[in-house]
This record gives sequence, C-alpha cells and structure tokens, in this order.
Amino acid sequence: MHPRRFTRVRPTGRNADVAKLIVGPKDPVIDCRVIDYSPGGACLEVFGQPRLPNRFELLFGGTKKRCRIVWNCGRRLGVAF
Repeated sequence: MHPRRFTRVRPTGRNADVAKLIVGPKDPVIDCRVIDYSPGGACLEVFGQPRLPNRFELLFGGTKKRCRIVWNCGRRLGVAF
C-alpha cells in the first residue's frame, strides 16, 4: 500500500459533510456526503444507486472541484481532484 500524498480530514460541524455532485448541465444534481477530504481528493458516500460518469464536479463548502473516480466500494467512492 502506498502512503497518501495528502492528509485526509473529516468535515466537522452541523451539515459540514453535505455535498452535491454535478454530472451534467441538464442532469439532476445528486446529493452525497463527504466522509473525508484532502487537497488531492475525497471519499464520498452516495445514496440510492445513481449512475455516475467517471468525471463530474463536486460542490462542497462553496467550492466546485472537477473530480474523477479512482475507486468505489458499495455506496462509497474515492475521487481525485
């Protein structure tokens, strides 16, 4: 196993972990939860079974980041920025 390039932190505070996935200009926004994040990526938890493209935008904490999926396991997925 390789060491992480960035230290991951868990969001704190009320509703601090709420985020949205923007998969396309005309597609509905998908709600998700941020499990942890770093300057280089995040672990997300999605609800239901949305079909996600390999690349999308994450709206979290007032910022938008372009993401690509690097792993997934059930409802959780890892993304790189």
